[in-house]
Amino acid sequence: MGMATLRRSVYLFRLFLREQSDPAGFYSAFADDSVAALNAFVDLRGKVVLDVGGGPGFFARAFSAAGARYVGVELDGPDDAPVESFSVRGSGTELPVRSDAIEITYCSNVLEHVADGQRLLDELVRITRPGGTVFLSYTPWWSPWGGHETAPWHYLGGARAADRYARRSGRRPKNDFGRTLFPYRVGTVLHWATGRDDVELCRAYPRYHPLWAWWVVRVPLLREVVTWNLAVVLRKR
Repeated sequence: MGMATLRRSVYLFRLFLREQSDPAGFYSAFADDSVAALNAFVDLRGKVVLDVGGGPGFFARAFSAAGARYVGVELDGPDDAPVESFSVRGSGTELPVRSDAIEITYCSNVLEHVADGQRLLDELVRITRPGGTVFLSYTPWWSPWGGHETAPWHYLGGARAADRYARRSGRRPKNDFGRTLFPYRVGTVLHWATGRDDVELCRAYPRYHPLWAWWVVRVPLLREVVTWNLAVVLRKR
């Protein structure tokens, strides 16, 4: 995967620092990078991509530009996606899609916001057709950004970090531990992926790291802290 360079990692980090001041620029560039990452594993042209929790139309535009037929699933229903795509209202833990229907199932940075993560993971596999691809990424709890805007205080406890944020800002954090933010480890998701007989684990890697640093995912404990964002690519049998 030639695009996983140190230069890209630095670019993504700088981009991340502008998320609050320039959200449109951040999400547009992040969507383009996400499509390029997925394209390294599967040809998107002409494929149906179902994106669970993709949000506003940035991902829809990026996938459509790559030649994919995009379908988004959102709790809040349709958004301003391009005419080549559409969105439907639904929950990631109960996807409104029949089993074995989708060629590529994509879910980025959603798992940590779902209380029943096991159910979400199972649903991603259920709707994917045999031979199809599942791409999942999320922020592991013990990573530097595991607490999101409450980081790094989440290392002292998620509830404590959220309460500290509320005291200092006068409002609850958007990513509120136990309500909209939940702790999922790298090891937990890898155990789930390798424990299923209906999927093949093609690759698990730290999504924002350069290629030469991907080895960290193979080291228990270390991977929990240094994997800023875990990407898991599965092929359904």
